[in-house]
Formats: sequence, structure tokens, C-alpha cells
Amino acid sequence: MDVKVGFVIVCLCTLAITSSEAGIPKCCINTKSDIRPRILMNVQRWEMQESNSACDIQALVLYVKNFKKPVCAHPNVKRKLKTILKIKDQMARRRPS
Repeated sequence: MDVKVGFVIVCLCTLAITSSEAGIPKCCINTKSDIRPRILMNVQRWEMQESNSACDIQALVLYVKNFKKPVCAHPNVKRKLKTILKIKDQMARRRPS
């Protein structure tokens, strides 16, 4: 086999592998409804996982400070999270700079 043909095949295989990894969504497969307030205070960002997309269940995905993986919470936790983040924001505004 010609070296150029072999190189092209290797490049195409590499491209196929890397593009297929990006196409696989990361979904929560189960959720927790008893998330401790301490964890909710350390949420840096969050997003809703919808069940009508590529994922099977609806979940609140929490990205928590110093956690390697996101926390999958039940959608009902969103109300508690918003309350805690509001209190956290109010406390930050009261502190003198």
C-alpha cells in the first residue's frame, strides 16, 4: 500500500473518531431530590436537561464549585436553588467592599 493512501486512511479514521465523540450528549440518567443547601450555595451555573431532547429524563444539571462532575437534581430543586442563590446575592451586596 502506498504511504500516502495509508496516511489518508489514518486521517479519515481519526476524524471519524473525534467527530463521533462530540456527537454523544452527556445526559443525567437519574436525579436526586435531596440536595443539601451547602451544595446549592456553591453552584456556579446550572442548566435544564429536557426529556424531549437526546436525553430520556428531565433534570436540573448543577455545576458545583470543586466538584469534578455535575450533580443531577430533580427539576423541583430549581425553586430551592433560586431561593438560595437570591439570598447569596443579597448577602454579597450587603458586604462592604
